[in-house]
Amino acid sequence: MTTIGLPVALGIIMFGLGLSLTPGDFARVAKHPKAVIVALLCQLVVLPAVCLALVLLFRLPPVLAVGMMLLAASPGGTTANLYSHLFRGDVALNISLTAINSVLAVVTLPLITNLAIGYFLPGDDTLGLQPAKTVEVFVIVLLPVVAGMLVRWARPGFADRMDKPVRIASVVILVVVIAGAIVSNLGLLLEHAGSLAGITVLFCLLSLSVGYVVPRMVRVGPAQSIASSFEIGIHNATLAIVIAQTVVGSVEMSLPAAVYGVLMFFVALGFGFLIRGRGTARDRADAATAAVPATRSGGRAPGD
Repeated sequence: MTTIGLPVALGIIMFGLGLSLTPGDFARVAKHPKAVIVALLCQLVVLPAVCLALVLLFRLPPVLAVGMMLLAASPGGTTANLYSHLFRGDVALNISLTAINSVLAVVTLPLITNLAIGYFLPGDDTLGLQPAKTVEVFVIVLLPVVAGMLVRWARPGFADRMDKPVRIASVVILVVVIAGAIVSNLGLLLEHAGSLAGITVLFCLLSLSVGYVVPRMVRVGPAQSIASSFEIGIHNATLAIVIAQTVVGSVEMSLPAAVYGVLMFFVALGFGFLIRGRGTARDRADAATAAVPATRSGGRAPGD
């Protein structure tokens, strides 16, 4: 499960992501620059700070604390696109954000993980992402995505036909991998279940909220804010599990991602129903408020 199953499963998931990407997905950033910049700042700056605060508040053991920070550093997963589509988000923006985050994660994930290890486990030379292990992160995260993009460039028809089957396989594999990780480490999981369930649910809720509320505060559109919410709130738990178990070599460090990977589905679903339609209603209210002064000053309101 750990040495073969996890890396292969993640490779298929990331390859499937690459099949859905084109260079235009990166270029599309110019269409919604504010939404992209705000989402990236939330992902790379705000979320690690929120996660650190939660870890200190819950007083997690050091290895589990690093596991939470590793989860926070992981980019959005392909599941974010599905949730964004379900709740009327800008799926094209989701795809662009996932593409950018996957590239940035090659640098940011080792950086945040090493900082967390240095803070929570000072002097422990057995853990950490040294240069050789950072290359492993690059191979795990980026090469399957690039391979998928090359297949799409060379055989676009084949890529289109394979898109749906690979997406379905990715979801099935994600569930199987997380279930396998839980079953194979059931003793450790039960030992820490009480402390991990609360912090992972709260972290998921805060991630989703930050991803939605912050863009709305700076007048990003509702569809783009929903996309940002799911991109930031739904982390690639499989990637965090693989990095923890196969690169860092710590099963215990992977437990937060395993618990999060199960509970996240239900938290994100409930959050999606909560925010669905809120953005549109608020925009209508803002438009009506803006029209009132024009009417009072003798101007003609829209529709008059």
